[in-house]
Amino acid sequence: MELTREQGRGLALKMFSDYYAGQDAKYFSPQRISQREFGMGDFERKIKFRHAEFMTSVELKDYLVKKTPAFVSCSTAYYSHPTFRPMENKGWLGSELVFDIDATDMHLKCQTAHGTSWVCENCLAVVRGEAIKLIEEFLIPDFGFSKQEISVNFSGNRGYHIHVNKESILKLDSAARKEISAYITGSGISFEDFFTVEGIGHGKRIKRLAGPKPTEPGWRGRIARSVISDMNKGIEHLISTGIDPAAAKNMFKKRALIEMGINNGNWDMVYVRDKTRFWSDVIKSHAIAQSDRIDENVTNDTGHMIRLANTIHGSTGLLSKKADTGALQSFEPMTECVVLAKDQIKVKANTKNPLDIGGETFGPYSGEEAELPGYAAMYLFLKGFAEIMQE
Repeated sequence: MELTREQGRGLALKMFSDYYAGQDAKYFSPQRISQREFGMGDFERKIKFRHAEFMTSVELKDYLVKKTPAFVSCSTAYYSHPTFRPMENKGWLGSELVFDIDATDMHLKCQTAHGTSWVCENCLAVVRGEAIKLIEEFLIPDFGFSKQEISVNFSGNRGYHIHVNKESILKLDSAARKEISAYITGSGISFEDFFTVEGIGHGKRIKRLAGPKPTEPGWRGRIARSVISDMNKGIEHLISTGIDPAAAKNMFKKRALIEMGINNGNWDMVYVRDKTRFWSDVIKSHAIAQSDRIDENVTNDTGHMIRLANTIHGSTGLLSKKADTGALQSFEPMTECVVLAKDQIKVKANTKNPLDIGGETFGPYSGEEAELPGYAAMYLFLKGFAEIMQE
């Protein structure tokens, strides 16, 4: 006999509470906790109510253990009076710069097969790569932030939240944050931003296409390095970037000569038919994959609420775990973010894909009953792929 949906959710919250009870209070506490606004959600709404405050980490833990929301969110902003309403009465003191990178916004090929509700190994690998790209290729080299000023946590489902907490950026307004978003997503960058036709030789009668060198900072160097890298990956890779087969073969054949030219800022040897479209595709492939919705609601919003790190995600039962910024490449959320009890729970599951979690593989299932570790049973239940059976 199946538990009702509400009974299953009650069991999930009991498991959440048991986890919170066993942790040190400081584990959940954000910096400057008393100046943060908190929001709590149930299984229907991730933020059902907000304008809450906690003066200490012990007070926050007590709430998590006794009230146990399905979702816990925290403001990226600091306020003099977090509980005051309307927003302008809170006394805004500044906001972290935050990026939300989610696999759903990347329109991955694997999602056409399993949908966006399911998260596969490829989804997690791609979104992790985007988070690393944001940190290693933009925030550190282009904006000058240090790794100590950047924190990152798995969202608990299919993405990462990257926070920059530095005194000099706290007071940035929405317009300034929007410029940062536009830069890292390549918005508004065009062919003309990188290339000019120069006259050379006697009387400058000879024309050549001058472009960026690999040693240049920012987007210019990034574009030059990417083309050299693409050439060295072979003809098929060049074709996949939008270059027609004949041009791809020619570029690969002459890659040494072309690379020498690019190193000197001479791009005459790079033959592509539709330069505008080609360079637009190159820029897109090296930008950070964030949708307009994500940019508007997260990075640009100085009062945004985002999941509190090291709390449980109500749609998966996984921890929104804070990760080591320097070791993100080896971070495996489907094992490292598993925190619910291992006690066996009987479910009736229906999945088209196997579930890899906690170092084991479960399923796929076609409506049959199975006994699974609690964390795996809850993952399938909370995502809507299983019902919990009455013992």
